[in-house]
Amino acid sequence: MPWLHLLPAVLALLVLAAHFYRAGLVFLVPVCIGLVGLSFIRLGWVPRVLTAALFLAAAEWLRTLVMLAGERIEAGQPYARLVAILAGVALATLLAAWPLRTTLVRRWYSPQP
Repeated sequence: MPWLHLLPAVLALLVLAAHFYRAGLVFLVPVCIGLVGLSFIRLGWVPRVLTAALFLAAAEWLRTLVMLAGERIEAGQPYARLVAILAGVALATLLAAWPLRTTLVRRWYSPQP
């Protein structure tokens, strides 16, 4: 199994689960954990679902960035570090989808004859 290729996606989904838990959106935590569990199912559509989930996760990080940066700007507090960290997390989440498109991962999830 291509564990090293799946590890970034799994870690990104677990960080997203922690984000939802901290934000009080506890009902979304099992969704993230379920997506991690889905990575163990060898079906051809799983990498596409994980990729879409990671794109949505990156959008959530960017939404959070805009929301929190706006609050800090209104309060007159420093916001540059917050923007840098959340932009980095969003970028890392997007990059976690890249290994899911490799030939090794596609072969792993392709139906076995």
